[in-house]
Amino acid sequence: MADEPYDLWYWPEIPGRGEFVRLALEAGGIAYRDRAREEGSEALVKDMRARLGERPFAPPYLLIGDHCLAQTANILLYLGDHHGVGLSRPYPRCFAHQLQLTIADIVAEAHNVHHPVAMSAYYHDQKAEAARAAKSFRAERMPKFLGYFEAVLSDRGPWLAGERWSYVDLSLFQLIEGLRYAFPRRMKALAPTLPLSLALRDRVAKLPELADYLSSERRIPFNQDGIFRHYPELDGEK
Repeated sequence: MADEPYDLWYWPEIPGRGEFVRLALEAGGIAYRDRAREEGSEALVKDMRARLGERPFAPPYLLIGDHCLAQTANILLYLGDHHGVGLSRPYPRCFAHQLQLTIADIVAEAHNVHHPVAMSAYYHDQKAEAARAAKSFRAERMPKFLGYFEAVLSDRGPWLAGERWSYVDLSLFQLIEGLRYAFPRRMKALAPTLPLSLALRDRVAKLPELADYLSSERRIPFNQDGIFRHYPELDGEK
């Protein structure tokens, strides 16, 4: 356990990848400061540039004493090991990490739908390419990824990796919420094929450990600047 609250650094305007970390911190009752929410994006950029040695590539990153830990799945693995929001036995621990890395894959693909050509270019400069990417993502990638998690729950349930919730369940909750925001029509069409995943989403939403956070202003709404963006022309039932 940390003697002092952890410092979490992530962009203050969007939920993004930082929200996966926030959910684990909140559900685990882990003390932290959301530094860029307190000090702004310029402070985040300044702090990241000042990091030497354990230099993060990008936010989110977590300051643990004199150490700097980056990459969402890596941070969650640490929190799982040290704060009871993960799995303790070696194989379940690795399996949970494996699932988290798979969630990271689909999160990246969801972002690439609206920026398929270049991250530095605006969406309106790559709309035709985004339409093609969205069609493939809706028809092929969403069913493949979500079907995988559904199969894992069918094998193991009611939680993904253990007998109680862990950080990976919180992350699947956030993934489903993000996809519902970005692709509401497609998620509605897929819903009959995902009863176990949607039931897990509902269980996480009702966790007493998250009740205060989910109803608070600290829970940043999805918006058009984040990973999950809703462009109606990119959504569809198929």
